[in-house]
Amino acid sequence: MSEAILTKATAQIEAAKADPALRPVITAFFDEATFTVSYVVADPATREAAIIDSVLDYDAAAGRTSTASADRIVAHVTSENLKVTWLLETHAHADHLSAAPYLQEKLGGKLAIGREILRVQDVFGKLFNAGTEFARDGSQFDHLFADGETFMIGSIPAIVLHVPGHTPADMAYVAGDAAFVGDTLFMPDYGTARADFPGGDARQLYRSIRRLLSLPRETRLFMCHDYKAPGRDTFAWETTVEEQRGGNVHVHDGVSENEFVEMRTSRDSTLAVPNLILPSVQVNIRGGHFPQPESNGVSYIKIPINAI
Repeated sequence: MSEAILTKATAQIEAAKADPALRPVITAFFDEATFTVSYVVADPATREAAIIDSVLDYDAAAGRTSTASADRIVAHVTSENLKVTWLLETHAHADHLSAAPYLQEKLGGKLAIGREILRVQDVFGKLFNAGTEFARDGSQFDHLFADGETFMIGSIPAIVLHVPGHTPADMAYVAGDAAFVGDTLFMPDYGTARADFPGGDARQLYRSIRRLLSLPRETRLFMCHDYKAPGRDTFAWETTVEEQRGGNVHVHDGVSENEFVEMRTSRDSTLAVPNLILPSVQVNIRGGHFPQPESNGVSYIKIPINAI
């Protein structure tokens, strides 16, 4: 089944290489506070578009949100006269809050994530002691994608690849000749994502990355984050399969699965917990919604003590 999905994705990419009308126009929005890249992926023929991995600004010290990052996307969509049909999440992020509900209210579109979000909801629902009022069935999203499922962004075909390892629910979205890989790969000079979160697995991450790097070498790859590798002065988020295979410092061609797992496990043991993991995951497993307000009308985020 996995081979058939890769064959289908490859055929889609090859068709887009041959026909410019099948290549999306991609506009990136970088949020330096969380080092996150959001994307508007548009079909110039129909003006339909998808928004991938949006950011809601959050001041953790004050517990306040704002929408400056999301409003940049709204302004772009409006100025380009685009119609948003999809709001896509590559996974339940641990480093920023999703702005999907805000963008959906402003621009419309169906909110979607991978169906393995149910596993993430179960694990973190228990961690946060969310209770029976928190549904663990993915119903906070409009659509749950399966591995190999196809959809359209206007007249541009897209296919979904399940790429677990960073979390169980990570998905990559391949639209035309472009793949949005979420937290699997970083730029070649920075490496790969961590795999030590609950449900993460370095061995699974390696296999997911090799799956992505089995796509045609010319495939455009778009990262979800960039932190500027040592010696690089500018942020970057676009590369190719060929560049990753030839030069990724963690997982270039020739790095074995066991070598990667040893490196990734050792490296992850030295990494600090992300600053926004507790508010981010708590909100993002709810599709970007905050917990229901309490009797005083205020919504609260829980901080479990000595639990992670």
